[in-house]
Amino acid sequence: MATTPAGIAGTSSVELGLDTFGDVTVDAEGRSVPYPQVIRDVVAEAVLADRLGVDFIGVGEHHRDDFAVSSPEIVLAAIAGRTSRIRLGTAVTVLSSDDPVRLYQRFATLDAVSQGRAEVILGRGSFTESFPLFGFELQQYEQLFEDKLDLFHALRSEGSITWSGATRPALQAQRVYPTTEAGAVPAWIGVGGSPESVVRAARYGLPLMLAIIGGAPERFRPYVDLYHRALQQLEQPALPVGVHSPGLIAETDAIARDRYWEGYRAMHGRIGRERGWGETTREQFEQEVEHGSLYVGSPETVARKIASTVGALGLSRFDLKYSSGPLQHAHHLETIEHYGSTVIPRVRELLG
Repeated sequence: MATTPAGIAGTSSVELGLDTFGDVTVDAEGRSVPYPQVIRDVVAEAVLADRLGVDFIGVGEHHRDDFAVSSPEIVLAAIAGRTSRIRLGTAVTVLSSDDPVRLYQRFATLDAVSQGRAEVILGRGSFTESFPLFGFELQQYEQLFEDKLDLFHALRSEGSITWSGATRPALQAQRVYPTTEAGAVPAWIGVGGSPESVVRAARYGLPLMLAIIGGAPERFRPYVDLYHRALQQLEQPALPVGVHSPGLIAETDAIARDRYWEGYRAMHGRIGRERGWGETTREQFEQEVEHGSLYVGSPETVARKIASTVGALGLSRFDLKYSSGPLQHAHHLETIEHYGSTVIPRVRELLG
């Protein structure tokens, strides 16, 4: 297969990206910003990231009222028209409730308009609103993803496709257009932490993106080792491993923590009520910042923590999810400014 994301040479050449879910932000008075403005703000944030030399921007897909982006490819196409070098992808695409053929066509089109900068991170998603919205049964959660991933993998050959599965009609000697100039849309598998998902990524010969949103990053080392062992046993080439984790950067640690806590508490409180979790506390938050997977602090603090995670896990890419609950657009811009101008060069220096 022709194309894989860059950054496989090791920690010294690690790619450093940003992710956003298009969280609904608030203005300076604490009022929710309308969805159209949030989407326009996401485009502006990506333009800033491109100007600062950030390697990648990922836009998530959600279908609920606390996120503005349900069609990331359209947002990414708008970004493509205003940028020149930053790679464009998702964080993640919910493959289980999408159509693999249409998905491949959309990303091949994005690849064309961006002059080869598109990639897709395929996952099952942490929310399930898309299943009833698009007419899929939650009982088929695993089967849908496995079936559609198998078809998407076949489509990456960009040749004549003969395929059959359990969840959609078969294809018989059919071709899908447009094709890409590089020969395939670069794709990753997004994994939350199940061994089966790690081995699946290796089986399909796709890079692994670990979503680490809680606990010490080092606890994911067994998954990285499992992935590399599986690649060897399956006689696949060495492939990149990336991490996606949340955070925020401000002038000082104290400012960053106070700023991030408000959005973090609101987001976790809402999701917790939906899923039966207890209320999160400031003490728990501080522990996660100190010892877990929240990259919150000054540029130096965040750079050191990223470098530590990259080294501990042997990463080829690290993506900072800079949006988290009802924060302000201005705070997103400040995080991106610090990340591109200070954190990225400092991480490279620490790893050099």
